[in-house]
Amino acid sequence: MNDFKIIELTLSELIDKQAELYPNNEALVFADRDFRLTYKEFKTEVDKLAKGLMAIGVRRGEHIALWAQNVPHWIIFMFAIAKIGAVLLTINTAYKKNELKYVLQQSDATTLILTEGLKQNDFLNIVYELIPELKVQPRGYLDSAEFPRLKNVIFIGQEKHRGMYNINELSALGENTISDEEYIARQKLNKPDEVVNMQYTSGTTGFPKGVMLTHINILNNGYYIGENMKYTHKDRLCLTVPLFHCFGCVLGVMAVFTHGATIIPLETFNPVAALATVHKERCTAIYGVPTMFIAELNSPMFEIFDLTSLRTGIMAGSVCPVSVMRAVINKMHCSQLTIVYGLTEASPGITQSSVDDPAEIRAATVGKCLPGVEVKIINPDTLEELGDNQSGELCCRGYNVMKGYYKMPEETAKVFLPGGWLRTGDLATRDENGYFRITGRSKDIIIRGGENISPKEIEDLIYTINGVKDVQVVAAPSEKYGEEVAAFIIKKPEFDLTESDVKDYCRERIAKFKVPKYVFFIDEFPTTANGKIQKYKLRELAIQLISK
Repeated sequence: MNDFKIIELTLSELIDKQAELYPNNEALVFADRDFRLTYKEFKTEVDKLAKGLMAIGVRRGEHIALWAQNVPHWIIFMFAIAKIGAVLLTINTAYKKNELKYVLQQSDATTLILTEGLKQNDFLNIVYELIPELKVQPRGYLDSAEFPRLKNVIFIGQEKHRGMYNINELSALGENTISDEEYIARQKLNKPDEVVNMQYTSGTTGFPKGVMLTHINILNNGYYIGENMKYTHKDRLCLTVPLFHCFGCVLGVMAVFTHGATIIPLETFNPVAALATVHKERCTAIYGVPTMFIAELNSPMFEIFDLTSLRTGIMAGSVCPVSVMRAVINKMHCSQLTIVYGLTEASPGITQSSVDDPAEIRAATVGKCLPGVEVKIINPDTLEELGDNQSGELCCRGYNVMKGYYKMPEETAKVFLPGGWLRTGDLATRDENGYFRITGRSKDIIIRGGENISPKEIEDLIYTINGVKDVQVVAAPSEKYGEEVAAFIIKKPEFDLTESDVKDYCRERIAKFKVPKYVFFIDEFPTTANGKIQKYKLRELAIQLISK
């Protein structure tokens, strides 16, 4: 692992190469529906959809939004979009109408691909509400004043919906109108340093920012994550996390596909389904945020499944309790379980514990720098570099650092220091052996079960409620999720606003995980002598109020 070399391949070249090296090895499996594709079959399906996207006019560099739970076509589209030089824009499945509207508009997306959605979130209904023109305009010729760049909508499935192509139609269009010569010529234009993936991440400045990641960013990050777990083509990963996150599509898909291994996703997380998948498919690896592992360990059916095939995996996304880590190692047979620390802007992996590290090191630290990644700790105020065992802000640089935020040069400039160092906003220490520990955050971001939440986004929404004079949103501790959203509200005197009023208002407008778990009404906020609100005191107050 000391030898580092950047792999200068595109995702298109990667999948062609793996289809030759491992033609009969399973690439993608969905255990609950016995869906199986070998690498050779996977490449065939990718090529069909890629040609279909060309047939409906998708050009190089265009942003293709994918709004779907973990279904087989999610990963197929990920590579099909890359094959034709377009950019995959991943969309959180919990998003509501306003969030989808913002992302589609800010990203300049030209194509939207979607499923029918989830029980609690009807994607089709939301899209028709947002873009009523779909019901009356011909497919491929969408003309919407709200979304001037959006031209195509594709439905993942065989059903027909007004204004949308379905999967069969898309494949047939590609087969009938795009020649192999045209298709090969398009692929030859792809470059490893081009943007291939865009993900929206919450910041402290309100609405999410589109992080632009290249082929080199995500392919290399996935490869070295896999190397740290000693992946080979014989490994089989049970993926329990969403594909729309870096955790799913980089630490999952890219780590697996760069090693010719097999990925076995769950459509949505269910602890029994995860255990059953490991049992049935003899998985050697499993991923999850701590709450997922806790749910698996505490399942009443835990004992009936054979998990002895497990060897490794990743626990990440939020603070990993040492007791949970040890339980997964001992009870789930994940003797080589690792911790990954990172953020979307870093593709996402920055540090990772190694399978060779002692269990106590893997339980208590986030490991060492990944190959090709440099890390330093600075004083966040003076920017002076700090030494071992001194707490400061963790910064990184290397092949993994994003190209920037889409159409947000000022926001991009805020997170970079001279020399290409990316500021993470996380506080950490490094010991004399090079192991890092995350000690806190200099930013106000709330991390709930692996989901990053911007307090300002929630504050901006609550401000629009009739009767709210002022609001501050902070993190409250949670045994299950690590952190929950807590809102402190000052009411206007003449209004009788209740906790239910606030929660109901939020539920209709934002993703469920962003809705405040706690709503506290307060007369005034604690402030400094110069009037700055002291959020840390509100966090302390939240702990007191919750424990009563």
